[in-house]
Amino acid sequence: MKIYESIFNHRNYTGRSGTMFSYEGIGSIYWHMVSKLLLAVQENFFQAESKKEPKDNIKKLGHLYYKIRNGLSSEKTPQEYGAFPFDPYSHTPSHSGAQQPGMTGQVKEEILTRFGELGCFVDNGCILFNTTLLKFDEFLKEQKDFVYYNTDNIKEQLKLEKGQLAFTFCQVPIVYTLAPKGFTIEICLNKSKNNTINSKRIDSKLSESIFYRDGMVRQINIAMSKEYLFNE
Repeated sequence: MKIYESIFNHRNYTGRSGTMFSYEGIGSIYWHMVSKLLLAVQENFFQAESKKEPKDNIKKLGHLYYKIRNGLSSEKTPQEYGAFPFDPYSHTPSHSGAQQPGMTGQVKEEILTRFGELGCFVDNGCILFNTTLLKFDEFLKEQKDFVYYNTDNIKEQLKLEKGQLAFTFCQVPIVYTLAPKGFTIEICLNKSKNNTINSKRIDSKLSESIFYRDGMVRQINIAMSKEYLFNE
């Protein structure tokens, strides 16, 4: 401790608290740093795709991404993590379980990486879907109910079938369904006919409606084959 303090003068650094929490910084795993690494690898995965790098390189980046993901708290048991695994914690010292719970910086990276895994992005004002990092085993193995709050903040429920996955974006439910082939988007509108798109991009007008949560878009259904998922 004295050697560390004499070198880094940690206690007098104004960007931190006056004292270290549970030997914070010495022999600790910083969960925020691990999640930053996760985000960096994910960004490189999609960048490699956009640059049309060799498929083996892209696949290796995907495997490295999930190797890092498997090291994060959500993949651990409470006994391994020393705390409830789905709560964000600051760090884990070598001599104890996870310490200092709260809204740590890890939360930001986890939100970004999760939407990346789901393949939901915003590009030049348009909602874009690219599910090449999404795993097949994320899809339901049996029927389940999906509960969410719509754009009017009213609680609603969708019945999902085997082979589906659902999440919300700006309070609009997005339902993925495994299909024999292809990739299609169906926009379910409240006051007009549904709109089918043979593309991975929702135009700027409909995207803006979703961003503003004006209720025009009721639901988005996307059907995709396995070839559009992460090939392990």
